[in-house]
Amino acid sequence: MTSFASDYLEGAHPRILERLFNTNMEQTAGYGCDAHCENAARLIQQACNRHDADVHFLVGGTQTNATVISSVLRPHQGVVCASTGHINVHETGAIEHSGHKVLALPTDNGLLTATEVEEVFHSHYTDPNIEHTVQPAMVYLSFPSELGTLYSKQQLTAIADVCHRYHAPLFIDGARLGYGLASPACDLTLADIAHLADIFYIGGTKQGALFGEALVICNSNYKTDFRYHIKQNGALLAKGRLLGIQFETLFEDGLYMSLSKHAIDAAMQLRSVLLSEPCKSRYSMPIDGLTNQLFVEMSNYDYERLSKNFSFEIWQRNQTTCMVRICTSWATTQQAVEQLAKALSL
Repeated sequence: MTSFASDYLEGAHPRILERLFNTNMEQTAGYGCDAHCENAARLIQQACNRHDADVHFLVGGTQTNATVISSVLRPHQGVVCASTGHINVHETGAIEHSGHKVLALPTDNGLLTATEVEEVFHSHYTDPNIEHTVQPAMVYLSFPSELGTLYSKQQLTAIADVCHRYHAPLFIDGARLGYGLASPACDLTLADIAHLADIFYIGGTKQGALFGEALVICNSNYKTDFRYHIKQNGALLAKGRLLGIQFETLFEDGLYMSLSKHAIDAAMQLRSVLLSEPCKSRYSMPIDGLTNQLFVEMSNYDYERLSKNFSFEIWQRNQTTCMVRICTSWATTQQAVEQLAKALSL
């Protein structure tokens, strides 16, 4: 069985495992106060062209989202996101558990628009009963979105402008950031993200690391005492160097983007097959995001046939058809791509 169900099924890139092995007996200070974390932070600052940014390393995405949002918002405030946003649908109410409401906006393609975000803030601040409603005070979005779609530079700039007008930070979930940046449809760079977002993170868990996310705080308003918040949320890893070493390896010579491009190349190969004859008469892609996530609608017959040798995540299903997510990763092999391509064409 070959799995295309997700992009974090394998362990870690061999170079990371080798580096962890070679440094295993080093004695270093704990909690991220070691030379590896310091060097990884410098490499990330350099890649972002933001030497003024603070960089922190946390273990996972939900943990990072909850820590950031709870550190920024006051008790009466909420965070705006797309209805499909990870904090709204896949984090077991972690944000609400911290005492903050997720203000979800409906979306068909996983993306927010500046107009929609503007309306949320405008409606609140022009409401005569303003103090009776949750105050929108932060905007959360994912790049790529949960549906594999991408913001253009113009779209993201427009959202950032709205956020700045209302003094609300823009927080970008970058669990799959590299896969978004490596997409042929992307016109943004990592430096662009770092200059548009107030806070964002660079995902490692889904992009070649054993675990870990690198949080980048660009706006000085949110830097003070952030390590207190990390600790309070149980996110300050005692053996912090395990995170630093992984991001040090990913960013020292372009490995992060190289692995990202590998996943995108594999996804684009499969996309080409799905759009070719005879596949395009049997499969459709209602969401075409040009990232490592392909959302494919097919008959239940084809799903059952393919499931004998491949696994996918079912996104929607009815009596006759289903939509599955085919997900490639840094570890997807050419052999696996060719085998699936052949099976799709049968």
